[in-house]
Amino acid sequence: MTTKLTLTVEKATIESAKSYAKQTGRSLSEVVEKYLKTITANDNPPVPSKLQSTVGAVKLPDNFDEYAVLREYFDNKH
Repeated sequence: MTTKLTLTVEKATIESAKSYAKQTGRSLSEVVEKYLKTITANDNPPVPSKLQSTVGAVKLPDNFDEYAVLREYFDNKH
């Protein structure tokens, strides 16, 4: 079930977010919903404060499995 949500956000931030959503082929609602799910998921470890500024800097596909890539890296390393 979806519910309408009203937010107050700086205009420049909204414009940037709309541009990001368009570039990634998603709606702004989808972007916000995914972000909220990500930050409220219990299975995601907290991001260390030193890395906070890098969050969101890299755009990966929705189906990207970082754990599989990491496993492959270590398997091939030795």
